[in-house]
Amino acid sequence: MIKAAIIGGAGLSGLELLRILHHHPQATPLVATSSRYEGQRVDEVFPHLAPLDLRFTSNEAGIAAARDQGCDVAFLAIPNKASLELAPSLVESGMRVVDLSGVYRLSDTEVFRKYYGLEHDSPALLAEAVFGLSEASNGTLPGARLVANPGCYPTGALLGLLPLGELAADLAMPPVIDAKSGVSGAGGRVEDDSTNFMEVNENFKAYKIFGHQHLPEISQYLQAHTAFDEATQGAVVFTPHLLPIARGILSTIYLRFKQPVSPAEMRALYSRYAEGKPFVTLLPEGRGAELKMANNTNQCVVSLHPDETGQNWVVITAIDNLLKGASGQAVQNMNLMFGMDETAGLR
Repeated sequence: MIKAAIIGGAGLSGLELLRILHHHPQATPLVATSSRYEGQRVDEVFPHLAPLDLRFTSNEAGIAAARDQGCDVAFLAIPNKASLELAPSLVESGMRVVDLSGVYRLSDTEVFRKYYGLEHDSPALLAEAVFGLSEASNGTLPGARLVANPGCYPTGALLGLLPLGELAADLAMPPVIDAKSGVSGAGGRVEDDSTNFMEVNENFKAYKIFGHQHLPEISQYLQAHTAFDEATQGAVVFTPHLLPIARGILSTIYLRFKQPVSPAEMRALYSRYAEGKPFVTLLPEGRGAELKMANNTNQCVVSLHPDETGQNWVVITAIDNLLKGASGQAVQNMNLMFGMDETAGLR
């Protein structure tokens, strides 16, 4: 049985981790931290998790307990600055870490500083970290000490783009990604002026235009896993929007090719990519991906839509930002790290 610690267990992602691991056939949560609920039983604060005989502790006490109890893995569901401070010592203590923050996703520390406003002080660990887009990990997860769980927007965008492979070199312009997220993907549990009910209800808006921290993440891994070259083809355009709903991300991705691409060729590429990937679903021709197809699951649902010329394509992906975009994918990564069936606890 894999013993897990969840640092930041009372946030939206932390609660999903607790729920999944509580019912996981080969893993169990032994530690959960929360400064707000320190000392309280998890299932008293959050009755939907009952029966879960576990008390929230402080981060410091929780990390000590995780070491004492021989936890195999620690999930970091905490802000970027806290992950930057805690991840190195956890890894050095022998625990394997799945970090849900953005600290270890970007290889360039200057780009990280620009988009996250933090100085990266663990370059060696950054170089070692494995990007945990499970479907693109290429066998690197089993030996990983530190996995950088992808952002929710990059998960939806990349799973809609990576199947292109070498065909990405034939794009006449960079991909344009128009993505819409429920509030849990933008503001978490704590409401501020941008995510409180009165601001979001009956409203719809774009935010962080050309400045969202997930833009360089999409660009980096698109170039790493396909033939797309930003230097010659132009910069990816990514605009996030905030939907007045609780959860889910719908990404509408616009592609223009230099030459027509037949529906048969496009579907063959995406079908081959989805083959053997239990959490990628390619919809039949003529059907469009919708949030209700993916929400409350670990699925990424994909649909393909050409115009009459075959040069212009729209790819639509739908994911649940708290599951495939965060905690579900974190558990999927854990499963692969420890040699388990990647679907364990996620069906």
